[in-house]
Amino acid sequence: MAHDPSAPSPILTGLKGLCPRCGKGHLFQGYLRVRPKCEACGLDLAFADTGDGPAFFVMSFVGIVVVALALWVEFTYAPPIWLHLVMWTALSIVLSLVLVRPLKGVLVNLQYHHKAEEGRFH
Repeated sequence: MAHDPSAPSPILTGLKGLCPRCGKGHLFQGYLRVRPKCEACGLDLAFADTGDGPAFFVMSFVGIVVVALALWVEFTYAPPIWLHLVMWTALSIVLSLVLVRPLKGVLVNLQYHHKAEEGRFH
């Protein structure tokens, strides 16, 4: 399989939420819904099915960051439990909302770039 050097980077276009083929059209219609087709090049985006991939990566990253910070704050400052609940709940929500869209974009772009599809028996 030859790599097309003119093809846009799947990571950069995914992080920006752009079309995996042309890198110009928007990938999303709304916050997380993938458009039916690219507005610039007409690529049919029906193949895009990331499943629970973005949620898994977001939960893993946010969980590690929040637990590490919560432990550091607890051992360094020993704040009351209500402050832990407020701070870490807010941080978890904000980080999750910030990360889920770019990660979904990256996974859709990588799916296109590597021609990933559902397994079939022949």
